[in-house]
Amino acid sequence: MNRAFFAALALVAACAPSPVPTRDKPAAAPPSAAAPLPAPRPALAAPADVGMSERLIPKLDSIIEAAIADRASPGAAITVGRSGRVVALKGYGRTDWAQGAPAVTDSTLYDLASLTKVVATTTAAMILEEEGRLDLDRAVAHYLPGFNTPDKAAITPRMLLVHNSGMRSYHVLYREAKGREEYLKAINARPLAHPPGTHTEYIDWNLILLQLVIERVTGETLDVFLRKRVFEPLGMRDTRFNPPESLRPRIAPTEVQAFRGGQVWGVVHDENAWSLGGVAGHAGLFSSARDLAVFATMMLNGGEHGGVRILRPETISRWTRRQNPGSSSRALGWDTPYPGSSAGRLFSPTSFGHTGFTGTSIWMDPVNRVFVVLLTNRINPTRDNPRLGPLRSAVADAVQGSVAGAAPRNRDAGRR
Repeated sequence: MNRAFFAALALVAACAPSPVPTRDKPAAAPPSAAAPLPAPRPALAAPADVGMSERLIPKLDSIIEAAIADRASPGAAITVGRSGRVVALKGYGRTDWAQGAPAVTDSTLYDLASLTKVVATTTAAMILEEEGRLDLDRAVAHYLPGFNTPDKAAITPRMLLVHNSGMRSYHVLYREAKGREEYLKAINARPLAHPPGTHTEYIDWNLILLQLVIERVTGETLDVFLRKRVFEPLGMRDTRFNPPESLRPRIAPTEVQAFRGGQVWGVVHDENAWSLGGVAGHAGLFSSARDLAVFATMMLNGGEHGGVRILRPETISRWTRRQNPGSSSRALGWDTPYPGSSAGRLFSPTSFGHTGFTGTSIWMDPVNRVFVVLLTNRINPTRDNPRLGPLRSAVADAVQGSVAGAAPRNRDAGRR
């Protein structure tokens, strides 16, 4: 990939259109100071400039184009970075299988699904813990008095984050509950499957409850808090809940659902997030490859990017560390590599990441200072599509395998 190509990419990024305002009113700047300018996007570089093989881009092209031909997804967007610079930022294929659908670009908006849990909700909780407003080991009932059945008295925000609260989301809430209060009552009414803290089971209810805790602590809805404290300061102008209708042409459609009137396009796919109004702790966030490159760069740079600090380095280190080694791969909100995970075979044991049901994933390795974000809409037109797993792993291995001096790791990271 020659340097002229990267110069052209930089010019395109600089000329990108201004963001469309969100539906929420913008927060007023503090009266004593003007609002700070958003952080710049990470600089573009050739792979060789950051100690990666020049064969990386052709290899990624081959892997992703083959997956599209195999109908893993109608298209994909990817961004790869190392040491604070972006070496790959591009789209493949189209946003939909329909003839004439727009080509995917680095600014195509994807429904992030469960990446919402880490990019949005976990980040908000990290900020609140740093500020002393959230105690991970205090009972959830302290923050949510309506979460008050005796079997749930011992559940803490820490348990919600590592998914060992004891809850099991076997009940289809969206068919009977609408909005935050009804969801809290419905979750509170369901008996636990395990005593709190004894069994890890990844469920969405944990992050729905954490969202309600965050909103009670801040007095703001999750989307408003994140817009003011994370997305606007970092210049992540594509990242939002409930994108306006004007952005629909840039959004990749997801599943065809008859009970919702056909193909889900421009609104959240996850049914519980949809029933919660599009703003939820477990799903609902939309973003682009170019925005997630900013977020990943910030995380690998100890919580700071472009002069904007979001988190402290020690907070990131502590939250992305495996909490129960030997029994679970879960960190606080984040996941860590395990045999067969979407991180492939080569991401270091200190890496952290997450996947999303719609076909999204993000992995970051603080050892090699490498990140990879892969965005697809693999559930278009149906969720019955198992082809994405091999693609995720192949992309992750290609990225890590391109790092000069990186040796294959025989990972035995334990079970999820």
